Amino acid sequence: MKAPKTAMVLAAGLGTRMRPLTDDRPKALVEVGGKALMDHMLDRLAAVGVETAVVNVHYFADLMEAHLRKRTAAPRIVVSDERAEALETGGGVRHALPLLPDEAFFVANIDAIWRDGAAGAIEQVVALWDPAKMDVCLMLAPTGTSLGFHDTGDVFLEADGRVRFKTPGETAPYVYVGLHICKPSVVRDGPEGPFSLLPLWKALAERGRLYGVSPPGLWMHVGDPAARDLAEAKLAEAG
Repeated sequence: MKAPKTAMVLAAGLGTRMRPLTDDRPKALVEVGGKALMDHMLDRLAAVGVETAVVNVHYFADLMEAHLRKRTAAPRIVVSDERAEALETGGGVRHALPLLPDEAFFVANIDAIWRDGAAGAIEQVVALWDPAKMDVCLMLAPTGTSLGFHDTGDVFLEADGRVRFKTPGETAPYVYVGLHICKPSVVRDGPEGPFSLLPLWKALAERGRLYGVSPPGLWMHVGDPAARDLAEAKLAEAG
């Protein structure tokens, strides 16, 4: 399948766990290895041919917009304004639908950094994507090769790529690592205001319409200052 040319980048969070680094900036502008988290993700998306990135803004929105205006590299940036109210993951995507195409697009967080294996991670998500049999395709990683995510995992991955969420008391081998392909229909009928994507994913999993892939690599969730320091060290190791 062709890679989507548009991405929704979720950057409206308050970043409370990242304080004091977020006392004067949004989490997306915290730097890892001398580059803002936002730019790490935008550069990843540009490398797979994304031409337009819709970025939602809320906390320190003016700073975020000023930073995005300074970018000269791809992708082209369109801002989805959530100054009035942060809308969470699902609400943020639904609010941005008028700015997004009426076909599948990437949705990306800004707090995941990774070192790829031999094949590019995003390319493997694209390779699995099949809109005839799935509505969402998640990028996953084993808990054993990811840093900063919870050790009990999120999901199980079937041989054909279908995703099953763990039940209470289970420990799952995979975590979601911040990027997926999504059809606009997934959020179009969502409620007004803030809501999470997670309940929608669970409903899709029950219907066999949620898939995922676990590319080789090292994934790092940059959720607090200590995790930021660890991610910097791991990137420095890679040269």
